[in-house]
Amino acid sequence: MNYLDRFLDLLNSLPDHIIYFLLAISAFVENIFPPAPGDIIMAFGAFLVGTKRLHFLGVYVSTIIGSVSGFMFLFWIGRILGRRFFIERDIWFFTAHDIIRAEEWFRKHGHVLILLNRFLPGIRSVISLSGGISGLRTLRVMFLAFLSACAWNLIWMSLGYVLGTNWETVRNRIVQILTYYNIAILILLGLIILFFLAKWLMKSNLRSRF
Repeated sequence: MNYLDRFLDLLNSLPDHIIYFLLAISAFVENIFPPAPGDIIMAFGAFLVGTKRLHFLGVYVSTIIGSVSGFMFLFWIGRILGRRFFIERDIWFFTAHDIIRAEEWFRKHGHVLILLNRFLPGIRSVISLSGGISGLRTLRVMFLAFLSACAWNLIWMSLGYVLGTNWETVRNRIVQILTYYNIAILILLGLIILFFLAKWLMKSNLRSRF
């Protein structure tokens, strides 16, 4: 039994209100530390709804609160510390090059990225920090992050609910779906980056000729 299984067993043994609280915390942590298995834990919450242990609305609301709070926490860190802080330190997981590139994206697609943040694995933290650094309006960002969390959480909660009452089956299917989804999104992001890189190289070559 791994640490996640032990945690889920512990979760199932706790009073309902504590489970709701821990589901919110797990959703919060996943935004701060993306490798955290927040989606699996949320699916487990949906599984508990399917077994009549928890209420759907309670699990849904608690995970949304956690997701939005985690996103806004990093957004406010980005806003408070500012661009100069991250540029000067050139942090390995959020380099100066990443910041400059993110700023360009945010000038063109900032609010769209916020709206889609929950559907973009691996870069949610970068999006929230970049949103704060770019000085986007707090209320608008919070509203878009809320919509994103509502859609994402509803999808995975529904999957956890309809896949059955055998947790091993639910977990294995969710892990499989998440793996394929993440691979597909990463390939798509890679193709988009290659497209814009090729476009930039073509423009650079044209300028150099004239």
